[in-house]
Amino acid sequence: MDAQLIFVILIIVTALLFDFTNGAHDAANSVATIVSTKVLTLKQALLFAAVFNFVAFMVFGTEVAKMVGSGLVDVNRVTPEVIFAGLLGAILWNLITLYLALPTSSSHALIGGYAGAAIAHAGFSVIITAGWIKTIAFIFIAPLLGFVLSYMFLILFSWLIYVMKSRPVAVTYWSKHLQLFSAGLYSLGHGSNDAQKTIGIITGLLFSAGYLTSFSIPFWVVMAAHTAMALGTLYGGKRIIKTMGQKIFKLRPLDGVCAEFASAISIFFATTLGIPVSTTHVITGAISGVGAAQRFSSVKWGVALRIIWAWFFTIPAAAIISFVLFSVGSRLF
Repeated sequence: MDAQLIFVILIIVTALLFDFTNGAHDAANSVATIVSTKVLTLKQALLFAAVFNFVAFMVFGTEVAKMVGSGLVDVNRVTPEVIFAGLLGAILWNLITLYLALPTSSSHALIGGYAGAAIAHAGFSVIITAGWIKTIAFIFIAPLLGFVLSYMFLILFSWLIYVMKSRPVAVTYWSKHLQLFSAGLYSLGHGSNDAQKTIGIITGLLFSAGYLTSFSIPFWVVMAAHTAMALGTLYGGKRIIKTMGQKIFKLRPLDGVCAEFASAISIFFATTLGIPVSTTHVITGAISGVGAAQRFSSVKWGVALRIIWAWFFTIPAAAIISFVLFSVGSRLF
């Protein structure tokens, strides 16, 4: 094997490592509500989510992968070194926030790192403005949609419970069973959007290194990315599950159902449009929505605000880290 092929293999392994950390960091959020409401144990829920994360490739296409790989940065001006520095920056930011138990966005860390390294290599002209406008818009649209939908779902369910005069015990019973379905949908949505981001990065790498003549996604890349994410999900971000499930708002099974349904719809909508979104942002907005529907003051807005600040810092922080890594690396090597 020549030196370039060895380097490309190293970057692919790094990309899959990022996918693994994405699974541990973000996919854990897909089971936060189902664990916090005690519908499943932590181990059961992580296995449940991992299965749905893996099979998501059977349901959705690769539009998000195309956006991440070639719609945000001019892939014709990217080198394997750029992608390597971008991945390292995203992984470092993920590890920092995982240690701090901050449910930030691995998705935004990835695109921020990719952009930062690309700018260090080719300047700001490498950025594709149209793709970034859509992506940045959904930073606000996705969690807001999750908030509004979960708020409406809880109001609707509460009205049905009142009309049917259901007993609290009966409501808890059917809510727990329904939550298995809603959590499965959310996990499917997570796998459909998040795994595609790594797929896009690896495909961009293969194209920039000359192993692909066009930006066409190989099936083995799809399988590798979904497998890495599923394994990361099994590992699980236990501290983040606690933050998402109880520190923002103490969830009941019915709250979990509403939050997960709302989040799944929001993510499916973005995935269909080919826009990478933060599944963490969406579920945070949805959890806040069900809390606000019951009593606005019951939501721990201080915790939510801390998470929001982390959202704003993620893209620039990952970009700066990757910019520095590429700049230093290009001088040393």
